[in-house]
Amino acid sequence: MNESPLPSAAGLAGVVDEHLRWIGQWHRAAFFNQGDGVVLPVPTAFPAWVRGASGSELADQPAIDRLISLHDQMHRMARLVHMRACEGQPPSLAAYEAVIEKFDEFMGLLRRVERAFSVAGSGIDPLTGLRNRTGLREEMEREANRYRRTGRPFCVALCDLDKFKSVNDTYGHEAGDRVLMAAAGAINRGIRSFDEAFRLGGEEILILLKDATVMDGYAVVERLRQDMEALPVAIGGGRTIHFTASFGLAEAQPDGDPEDLVAEADAALYTAKHQGRNRVVSAGAPPRVAGLP
Repeated sequence: MNESPLPSAAGLAGVVDEHLRWIGQWHRAAFFNQGDGVVLPVPTAFPAWVRGASGSELADQPAIDRLISLHDQMHRMARLVHMRACEGQPPSLAAYEAVIEKFDEFMGLLRRVERAFSVAGSGIDPLTGLRNRTGLREEMEREANRYRRTGRPFCVALCDLDKFKSVNDTYGHEAGDRVLMAAAGAINRGIRSFDEAFRLGGEEILILLKDATVMDGYAVVERLRQDMEALPVAIGGGRTIHFTASFGLAEAQPDGDPEDLVAEADAALYTAKHQGRNRVVSAGAPPRVAGLP
């Protein structure tokens, strides 16, 4: 549950500025220096920013993968145009428009990610609206202290969307984002008003169930699982898909450590995945809740 710092939005502002300068340099090199062998500068701010993101919770975000792919495609196409210009061949309209289209797409996504960081810095995940890791440790410590004072337990549940990678691979990252947003919406609607939900990164969500025994927690989480299973997600083009989720649940102990509690929930989630997915598994003996399977 270590909280890696987010790479800064200021770093992305530098990427924007550098690429605005670069596109002007590329225009001059492509159109006005045919045969002169002018060296086109290579922007360095974005690769540096990606290296900074690699150790954070952003590493597996679809938007970051898309940015990297667009950046690579744009510069590969731009280098080809420049190389031909150095050989005395002016760029064709199709080649020029292809580079500009990639540039516009890269810059548009870059600015959206930059704005998202401003939101993420406030502790809110910009895609799902759930809390991010910021403040998670403090929230769990607060609940553990309350438990020690009052003797009233709490639970942690880890939710992981089943076969989420196949959604991205089959339908695209936009569809994956819609599934994530639908899952977050189901969780926000289904948890109690005093519970908390945190997006840990990727498709994993931690739910802090306050003032709850494992049986109380199981009842809440099982209803979340059923709600998600029944929820159609519109992915565009008149298409809808369904998804399921697996949950691992663990109840805190009076003198337990929050890190250990999350580890117990993670082990229960691992069991749920290997028992066939789309189920809730609690650490220890699974509870039996009246009216629920």
